[in-house]
Amino acid sequence: MEILKVNSQNFEEEVLKSEKPVLVDFYADWCGPCKMLSPIVDEVAQENEDIKVVKVNVDDSQDLAMKYQVMSIPTLVVIKEGNEINRSVGLIDKSQVVKMIK
Repeated sequence: MEILKVNSQNFEEEVLKSEKPVLVDFYADWCGPCKMLSPIVDEVAQENEDIKVVKVNVDDSQDLAMKYQVMSIPTLVVIKEGNEINRSVGLIDKSQVVKMIK
């Protein structure tokens, strides 16, 4: 499944109104651990058709980062039916990402 980059304009439509659970990757281009987590998130997206995966650049969407209280990155948030159901801060391995969404 393709990973969407979302921002304040399309977050509600793509994430909060999604029929599927959504894994939101809050990241920044300059963040080393984010770059290490990105291929893991990409793999999880490819292997799990039953979820939607989106990325939010915290530099471009500071309002979303504040709304979801993202204090450090990378932060992964799982949103189901418009509500946060799980969260992870920092670099985690693939099995931990998969465990978050199941």
